[in-house]
This record gives sequence, C-alpha cells and structure tokens, in this order.
Amino acid sequence: MSDVLTPPKSRRNIEAALLLLALLVGIGANMVVGLDQDRAFDSDFWTQGATLVGLVLVFHLVLRFRAKYADPVILPIVTALNGIGLAMIHRLDIAEGTDAADRQLLWSAVAVAAAIAVLFLIKDHRILRRYTYISLIVSGILLLLPLTPLGLELNGARIWIQVPGIGTFQPGEIAKITLAIFFAGYLSANRDLILLAGRKVGPLQLPRLKDLGPMMAAWIVSIGVLVFQRDLGSSILFFGLFMAMIYVATSRVSWVLIGVALLTAGGLAATQLFSHVALRIDGWLNAFDPEVIDRQGGSWQVVQGLFGLASGGLAGTGLGQGRPDLVTYANSDMIIAALGEELGLIGIFAIVLMYVLLVSRGFRAALGTRDGFGKLLACGLSFTIALQCFVVIGGVTRLIPLTGLTTPFMSAGGSSLLANWIIVALLLLISEAARRPAAMGPMTGPMVPALPKSTAGTARKRTLREEEVRGS
Repeated sequence: MSDVLTPPKSRRNIEAALLLLALLVGIGANMVVGLDQDRAFDSDFWTQGATLVGLVLVFHLVLRFRAKYADPVILPIVTALNGIGLAMIHRLDIAEGTDAADRQLLWSAVAVAAAIAVLFLIKDHRILRRYTYISLIVSGILLLLPLTPLGLELNGARIWIQVPGIGTFQPGEIAKITLAIFFAGYLSANRDLILLAGRKVGPLQLPRLKDLGPMMAAWIVSIGVLVFQRDLGSSILFFGLFMAMIYVATSRVSWVLIGVALLTAGGLAATQLFSHVALRIDGWLNAFDPEVIDRQGGSWQVVQGLFGLASGGLAGTGLGQGRPDLVTYANSDMIIAALGEELGLIGIFAIVLMYVLLVSRGFRAALGTRDGFGKLLACGLSFTIALQCFVVIGGVTRLIPLTGLTTPFMSAGGSSLLANWIIVALLLLISEAARRPAAMGPMTGPMVPALPKSTAGTARKRTLREEEVRGS
C-alpha cells in the first residue's frame, strides 16, 4: 500500500490563540501602567487597546486568505513586543507630559497597513529576485537622502530627512530591506562563481581577489555611512548583514575572517580620524569618569541607564513605579533600560526570549523554503533583527559602545516600526512558501509537468532501448 501524503495544516487557529495571549500581555501592561498612575481605563487605554486589537485582527484575517500556511508564531510575538513597547511609551508620556504613544500608535497602524499591502502585492517572494539591481539603486538613493537638503542632523548624526506633513523619517531603516534583497539576489545568482577555488592558506580556502568586490563595496558603504552620516550603528548593521549572508551562501569561514579584519581596520581608522567616534569609544571605556559623564555627548545617558537597571534588580520596581524618565531618550534609544528598571531581569529575559524565538522562526522559514534566494533573504532579514537587538542591548548594558539604534517593534520611531513590520510580512511570505503543500495530481502524487511530444517520444524510445539491452 502506497504512503498517502498528508498536507500540512494551516495552523491559523493556533495563531489566533497565541494572538489572544499576546494581546493580553500588551493590553495588560497598559492597564497596569494606568492603575499605578491613577489613570486606569481612561480614553488613552481604550483607544490604544482597541486599535491594537483591530490591527492584529485584520492582519490575522488577511493571513487566513493570502498566506494560510505561514508561520503561526511570528505574528503573536511581534504583537506582544509592539504592545509592551506601546505600554512603556505611554507610561513615559504620563511622567514627562508628552504624546509619543499617540504617534507610535499611528505609526503602528501605518506599519501594519504596509505589511498587509506587501502580502497583497507580492504573491511569491521569488518575484523580488527580478529587482536585484533595482534594489541596489534604491538603497543608494535612500542612503544618500540624508546628505541632501532634505537631511536633518540630530544629536550629531545625519540619518534623518524632514518630510512635510509627516516629520522626521530615517531612510536607512528601509535601506536595510532593499540591501537584503540585493545581497540575496546577487549571492544566489553568483554563488558558483564566488565559490571558485582561490589560494589555500593552511585550512582556509581564501577567495580570489576579483571575488572580493562585493565585500569591498559593502565595506565602503558602511564606512561611508560612518563618515558622512556619523552613524556607527547603521554602519555595523549594513556590513554585518552582508557578512552573514555571504557566509550562509558560501559556508566559508575565510569570508568571515576577511570581514572581521575589514571591520576592525575601519573601526581603528575611524577612532583616529573622526572625533565623534573617538568620543563614543572613550565614553564606553571610561563611562564612570566624572569628566566623561559631564561633557557634551558624554556617558551620562549610559550611566543613568545602568543605575536604572540596577535599581530594577531581579523582579523590577513594577510598571509605573520606577523613574525611567530620568534617562535621556528613554522611550527610544534606552527603552530596554526603562523596561529593565520596571520589569527587572526576569522581564528583560522574557523580552530577549521573544526576540530569540522570532529570529529562530525566521531561520526555520529559511531552512524550509526550496529556493536559494528565499533562503538567503530570510536569513538576512532574521539576522538584521538579531544584530540590531544585540547592538542595542549591548550598548545599554555597556557590553559595546552605545550606537543609537532602536529596539525593533518597541522603541518610539515610525521609520523603524514601518521597516520591521515589512520584514515580518516578508518572513511570513517565505514561511508560507516553505510550508505550502506541493501541487498534487489525482492519485498520482506530486504533479510532473508534461513533456513536449517530441521530447516525450525520444524519452520513450530511449526507455525501450534500455529495456532491450537489459533483456539481452
């Protein structure tokens, strides 16, 4: 008796149950904030809660019709992170008298709408491979925009542009998606050429010099961002993205070693040539020096964040009962410090675990998809989230220098939220392609395309001759 292939289940009902839990986490956090601040169940609570529920419900329904086999865990994780971020931003608004939570809620609606548009416009992620070099051109335009008259310099970095009617926008957040599409398309098309043997030094197989062109281009782009835009975080992110994707494409450690050498050389040169980089490194190494704390652009922000984490301890002070408002940019760059103070080490571990699960589901989608482009794209987008989390949390805890990147889905910032929700939509598309059952013919298993008559006749004659030879 032949085996019968059982098609995979869509698991959208599992997603619905997990979404209910995620909404309870996000809306419950907002409720606790209101209770601690004597503003329980006010208009802000109902507006934010209803909007979040409506956005997630629409997204879930779209997945049922457009990507029914997509991963059922990604959307609930992102919903919980977005909800917790909204609750903390709302809590800081109460303390500081600002309205950042309203803007974050508006950007959440725009980001979810953009993600839904991606699901409708892109039926198959492999279509994006056609736009490999167009993505490169778009990336260059996006990275150059802050250097035009539209550019705006804030806190020493020139990575924003002023958009009339919208406010500030960070084009580099969208550029990380277009760069991932370019790298995935280029590496999947030229993998065999890149893998051609070069010189062997010990156990390492070094690439040929002419194959180093893409890595040198990525290195030049990252150094250019560091020099002209004075943004250390984006520079690390862009170059790290390419290093991860070329390692996935080639599985050669030599590429990683060359990338680390280039990154080290660029970092050392930048500390000697550019004062803003040297000040950032000095503020990291000598954070508790009184002179470093008090100077312009010193380590006061990092030190205050560390004191907040220390006061939170293991279990935290409780939502609404700490003083995260004492830290500069607590709702954006330092939101991890604010959450660590009020949720404690246990709360931070839970948040980090959600990021780990999100990244692992992205890698799982990469393993399951059948095309090289999709594998590289899913790996690149997942690694982008992982690297961004590492850079942000490492900077807040003083493991590495503070870079100013935002925490995905949680920090206040519309461009970051928009880009990360688009990444979620792309990961869902790739996971849907990985889990979608293959087309089946009636009682015959997987369908095989019919051959042309001439080809079919030739194949039939060849088969008959082979049978005659075996019979003789």
